Amino acid sequence: MRNLYNYLPLLLLIAATPSSAGERVNESMSLGDVKYVTIENLRGEVTVIGNSSEQVSVSGELDDKAKGLTFEKSGSRIIIKVEIPNNSRNGWGADGSDLTVEIPKHVRVSFKGVSSNINLSNFSHGSEIQTVSGDIVAKNLMQQIELATVSGNIDSKNLSGKIRLSSVSGDINDRNSAGRAHLKTVSGSLTSSSTATEISANSVSGDIELRLGEVDELIVSTVSGQFEGQLSLNDNGLLKMSSVSGDLEVDFKNDVQASFNLKTNAGGNIVNGLTSDKAKRAKYGPSSKLSFETGKASASVRASTVSGRIEVK
Repeated sequence: MRNLYNYLPLLLLIAATPSSAGERVNESMSLGDVKYVTIENLRGEVTVIGNSSEQVSVSGELDDKAKGLTFEKSGSRIIIKVEIPNNSRNGWGADGSDLTVEIPKHVRVSFKGVSSNINLSNFSHGSEIQTVSGDIVAKNLMQQIELATVSGNIDSKNLSGKIRLSSVSGDINDRNSAGRAHLKTVSGSLTSSSTATEISANSVSGDIELRLGEVDELIVSTVSGQFEGQLSLNDNGLLKMSSVSGDLEVDFKNDVQASFNLKTNAGGNIVNGLTSDKAKRAKYGPSSKLSFETGKASASVRASTVSGRIEVK
């Protein structure tokens, strides 16, 4: 009993301390003539699902430090925002929001967060997602799609339309996309299996791996990362590859009909697995180049590197 009395002040303090659990919400409104839904959440987990209803609903738990939820119509837009006081935005000791938002799938959706993960699925009229340190998971999206994070990863599946995926230090893993795709990382790795006919892929030090279908245009650039690609290059198609020290390797799945112009500038190596033509070293200096044609040469393949390796096969 004496020990219990010793701890009594602490027990009373704990009992008097307000709970840190965030406010629970469960709200909905009719869509009406709304065309856009914008969502803002500083930190936590947000799941956004497209459905066939005519209602917009928000359910789950708000950030521990949130002062409330803005959920309102403004013209042709519905705004959903977790309100965080400015003096609480550092988030130390706080749990972020855990929300599920359900929206008619024909509405255009935008999301902004900082350390907020976002899982988005089933929208047919465009999506724009921006977060800083959060991960993005996206599937079954159509039309104009923009997914961007700084240090988070992007995992996407079944995207179609005009696609832009970018991360600075996070990885990008894109599966079964179609249409036109622009993929960009700085130090993260980039992988894509896609039937997109126009693709650009850029990195600084991250590796790029592409498994593509029939391609009209592919532009790849990297500084020190490695590029490895499989594709069928269509007649009148264009493939351009460039690097500083990274290796460039492409495996054609079709009987490619193209003119090839491959060049290294400072001791790199060129490997030709398509014909018996060999690269020629410059008379002065360490550069080398290889030009040749296959079939009717209606497509164009251009590759250059400073000190990396170029291989076509």
